[in-house]
Amino acid sequence: MRSTMNIYKRKDGRYEGRIPIDRDDKGKLKYQYFYARTLKELKQKMLDAYRYTNGSESICRKSLKELSLEWLSSIKLRVKQSSYCCYERIVTKHIIPYFMDISYSDIDTAKINEFVEYELAYGKSNGVGSLSVKMVRDILSTLKSISKYAEYKYDLSNPIKNVFIPKYERKNIPVLNDSERLKLKNYLLDNLNCGNLGILITMYSGLRIGEVCALKWGDIDLENGTVHVKKTIQRITDNSGSINKTMLYLGDPKSTASVRDIPLPEFVLKILGENKKDQNSFILSGTKKPVEPRTMQYRFKAVLKACGIREVNFHLLRHTYATLCIEKGFDIKAVSELLGHTNVNITLNRYVHSSIEAKKRYVERLNIA
Repeated sequence: MRSTMNIYKRKDGRYEGRIPIDRDDKGKLKYQYFYARTLKELKQKMLDAYRYTNGSESICRKSLKELSLEWLSSIKLRVKQSSYCCYERIVTKHIIPYFMDISYSDIDTAKINEFVEYELAYGKSNGVGSLSVKMVRDILSTLKSISKYAEYKYDLSNPIKNVFIPKYERKNIPVLNDSERLKLKNYLLDNLNCGNLGILITMYSGLRIGEVCALKWGDIDLENGTVHVKKTIQRITDNSGSINKTMLYLGDPKSTASVRDIPLPEFVLKILGENKKDQNSFILSGTKKPVEPRTMQYRFKAVLKACGIREVNFHLLRHTYATLCIEKGFDIKAVSELLGHTNVNITLNRYVHSSIEAKKRYVERLNIA
């Protein structure tokens, strides 16, 4: 609409605007003109005209489905393939099935709030089971982007501005304590193989699971004592045409800040030097074929069970690393860069967990000598 709509102030003080309503025999756009004393009044008149025109090609009659697919096409070359697959899944599995072909201009805040309630209660797999609050927030974030696209390109009102956003409370799972870390480290050293070596690297680098799965021996710089993080692996939707097919995707990390060099402790470097293989082979497999994150998660759970440690997610190693770094006196900016975060607030709010023992040590400093 922006490319075909014109609004300007006349010499007599009134505002004049036009909207395309049809095309002539030669395909040239025909316009309808509007006049008003205030800009707000003029825009309302033009919006009403869009809403009630009978033209089959009227912009305001575009459905949310049409705008969602338009938005997907507009971002395809601007985002990573893995991100695009996430957006596409949200649009095709959640937004389109619920709203179907309803006109975008007929969607209001109340309808979107109803959508939120539905997704929270029945949003999983054909209505069987509810979605997590985090997933619903991701869906709303996507819907918000689609609405911004419709607002920018067609000047359509944004129905999501006053939508209820469900509150997401992060689970506070205690990081591995000193005893658990020692048990895990000793087990890994006594049972060293490709998978256990990957867990050991993660314990002392805070890598994401996709990042450690993408590590090759060529990424280990023994001379400078660092590991170079430049790739990540994840399973995404295969857009080649096959239904419900996925593929293992090796791509760039989460953000530019995630491309980084992480120093490793000397004892870890020594172990890596003793076990080094061909630089083009993946560390977790020892071959040119990578191990996918899901498989690594299963291996990690088996290791925890063998160690007699409570079952936790692989990602907790990252939280444990961050917390340990802070407890050892690392500068928060340095920890943020080691983790590959874009800003220190992410590090502080999500990855730093002070143990009760650490809090007691801090409080002890308040004692008067």
